[in-house]
Amino acid sequence: MVTNLPYVPLHVTHYSDPHCPWAWSASPALAALRWRYGSQLIWRHVMIGLTESRDVYASRGYSPGRSALGYRSFRNRGMPFSTQPREHLSGTWAACRVVVATRRLYPERELAVFRALQFAQFTSTLDLEDAAGQREAIAWVPGIDPDAVIAAASEPETEELFAADRAESRSAAGSPTEFQGKAAQYSSDQDQVRYTAPSLRFTTDDGRTLEAGGFQPLEAYDVLIANLDTDLERRGAAADAAEILPEFPDGLSTAEVALIMTSNNGSPDLGAAEDSLITAVAEGTAFRAPFGHDALWLPADSPAVATLSGDAVGATA
Repeated sequence: MVTNLPYVPLHVTHYSDPHCPWAWSASPALAALRWRYGSQLIWRHVMIGLTESRDVYASRGYSPGRSALGYRSFRNRGMPFSTQPREHLSGTWAACRVVVATRRLYPERELAVFRALQFAQFTSTLDLEDAAGQREAIAWVPGIDPDAVIAAASEPETEELFAADRAESRSAAGSPTEFQGKAAQYSSDQDQVRYTAPSLRFTTDDGRTLEAGGFQPLEAYDVLIANLDTDLERRGAAADAAEILPEFPDGLSTAEVALIMTSNNGSPDLGAAEDSLITAVAEGTAFRAPFGHDALWLPADSPAVATLSGDAVGATA
């Protein structure tokens, strides 16, 4: 329990996987939560491990072309995507191990590495089952030694933690997530019900818990928080990108900024958000790194700018 804060924090368990396009598309809602509640939310990330290897996707009839077509349709949800087909698909366990290894070595950078792997998965053709591809995907993240992270991903301690993540992710039987039809169950895994990505569980310091399983709108998360703790401070919509970016040194996509700028019951205006971001770049307070069909926008003084000032990982659309 954190005792040196002027509030009692709300704990968030975030079940996800860096290869899930639904989780990637939920990024604006998660960014808006961070904007609204900041450090009042204490996040814990649990890697689901959707598929052990690329062979699983092949057995289900997936192909690089089908995946690229799917990414094209996901563009409508706002996050950056590339539609260049990969040479082959990748299982997700390898990338999940990289996230867990970061948790071991650099816990404060776990989310940054998770997002870097998402950017690589959805806006590049990097092979994230390969150590070289993994390293390239996370090399631009400040505050880590990418070689140390990749080495740690294959260590027994990482595998033990990842196995615990997988087990926890497959404990959704009887949960509100299963009741709502947001859980997953496969024929090879009939005795286990899995949380889908992203699923969020909000828990108060005295143990009260509410959960939102699978892809949900921001309003679903917000109403759960409101019913758990009305003592939290809730910040309203931002006026422009210049107000937002300084609080997100690892950057945000256009859609993430747009939702943070959206008031209650409003519809995100990606055009207005991008205009605001372009203005910030022109004024020298922001930096634009191309990814997929969109970009990652960072404050100009972000440590990541130095490594992203060349070609970004996912610059091909």
